[in-house]
Parts: sequence; C-alpha cells; structure tokens
Amino acid sequence: MKLEYCRRSTISILSVFLIFLAPGPGAAGSLAGSKGDSRYPVYFPPYARGDCYKAYKAYVAAPGHSAYASTLVGETTEGIICGAYLDAASQTAAETQALKSCQSAIKKYKVGASGQCSVAASK
Repeated sequence: MKLEYCRRSTISILSVFLIFLAPGPGAAGSLAGSKGDSRYPVYFPPYARGDCYKAYKAYVAAPGHSAYASTLVGETTEGIICGAYLDAASQTAAETQALKSCQSAIKKYKVGASGQCSVAASK
C-alpha cells in the first residue's frame, strides 16, 4: 500500500515539474525587438532619420523572419543605399529579397561609388 502511494505522489510531483518546464506555444516567441545575426555593425549618425534608418528600425520591430541589407559605410561614403524585407517565410528568403531590394535601389539611383550591397543583419 505504501509503495503504491509513493508512486502516485512521485508521478504527481513529476507531472507538475513537467508542466512548468515544458516549452509552451509562447516559448518559440516572436523575433520582434531582436537584431538577429549581425554580419557587420549597422551605424547611423545621430542626425540620420532617413529611409534606411526607418527601414532598419522596421527590421528590428518585425516579428517574423526579416533581413536588412545595405552598402558599407566608409570614410569616403556620403550616404548609403539599403533594402529590407520583413516577415518572410524563412531567413534565407528574407536575405535574398533584401539584397534584391538594395540592388534595385542602386540601379534606380545610379550610385556607383556607394559599393555593393550585402546583408548586414537577418533573423
């Protein structure tokens, strides 16, 4: 009788621990607020409030797989060209679309001195 009682209490205690330790639907969570995998630091001057700044802020706030691509900032760079893709089906799809967006912006504005587009961050 005592053995049966101990088994039941042990099973009850273990089940309570499993309930609290098991990952629930909220454990996967949202990617919103995460900067993701950074390939190189993204820098904006304190006075920058342009489209690239807004695109990066939207990238960080996006809840799904997203990517931000831009040209590199150097000493001789006057400005940057960027592209972002938010809430894609996968991280690689977001990176591909962000690169396409950045490259199309370079063609649109015909800026050759800004360098090549590369993925700065993705999640």
